[in-house]
Amino acid sequence: MVDIDWENLGFNYMKLPFRYLSYYKDGQWDEGRLSDDALLHLSESSPALHYGQQAFEGLKAYRTKSGAIQLFRPNKNAERLQKTADRLMMPHVPTDKFIKACQAVVKANQEFVPPYESGATLYLRPLLIGVGDIIGVQPANEYIFTVFAMPVGPYFKGGLAPTNFVVSYDYDRAAPLGTGAAKVGGNYAASLLPGHYAHTQQFSDVIYLDPATHLKIEEVGSANFFGITSAGEFVTPLSPSILPSITKYSLLELAKTRLGLEAIEGDVYIDELDRFTEAGACGTAAVISPIGGIQNKDDFHVFYSETKVGPITQRLYDELVGIQFGDILAPKGWIYPVEI
Repeated sequence: MVDIDWENLGFNYMKLPFRYLSYYKDGQWDEGRLSDDALLHLSESSPALHYGQQAFEGLKAYRTKSGAIQLFRPNKNAERLQKTADRLMMPHVPTDKFIKACQAVVKANQEFVPPYESGATLYLRPLLIGVGDIIGVQPANEYIFTVFAMPVGPYFKGGLAPTNFVVSYDYDRAAPLGTGAAKVGGNYAASLLPGHYAHTQQFSDVIYLDPATHLKIEEVGSANFFGITSAGEFVTPLSPSILPSITKYSLLELAKTRLGLEAIEGDVYIDELDRFTEAGACGTAAVISPIGGIQNKDDFHVFYSETKVGPITQRLYDELVGIQFGDILAPKGWIYPVEI
């Protein structure tokens, strides 16, 4: 039995015994295997290092009350990685290969999947990188696909609580026709400076506006935005430069089918925040981060409360987390068991 203080885990790297590795060469993937080597061996001229030809995903494995382990919608992560691969001219990792790799890593490291009552999870990081001896600006001809894992604590220490954000007018997350909809490392590198600025101003992160007009909300830091209206609408931005969050699309479906809300993807104008009684950010790490208020130039707009979670936001959080930990029946096809 591993000696880990499950109750006090943060979101930090931990070297586990096993990870999955597969190599693409001569136009095809090899069988892939588990490895105890946490170091990647690649050419110094790999396009991933020089030209950013790399993509990644993030998903979690959950321990249920019965002790079973399950993955939440890994097929959607596989599909998103394939779309990112298309954008960067990389080969697809087939969905079946992706899911089996994740299941194999979880099974091999099952003693590191946190106990049900801890609220912690096993975070998985699939990574696809272009490697080989290439120095010109062109796609690689060899690739590495790896999946590694680490236990992480619940995002909210002390429970779900609202935080505040500031609108960014000086920095855009992505170009109008750029890689905003792809999960590539460059998007995150570009977010470090504006994120640092937000933190120095005592905000959790920045609100990014659409890069073409700076009139509409696109993303909240590295998460997707949603708002809830008094008319019973769950609204989230629609844009070709937004990363399609698996959590967001799960919440859209649950808002409609479980809570009876009208689920809408559409424009969210920064000067129309009054239409929302509650707001939040959503993504794999936090599931939902309630937004207390948004600083937009000289105006600070408060939604439901800066200290209390709105009732509909709380219900959405409880529904989704309940599904992920196996306490609530999931929609068909959302849960993938891990044999242990």
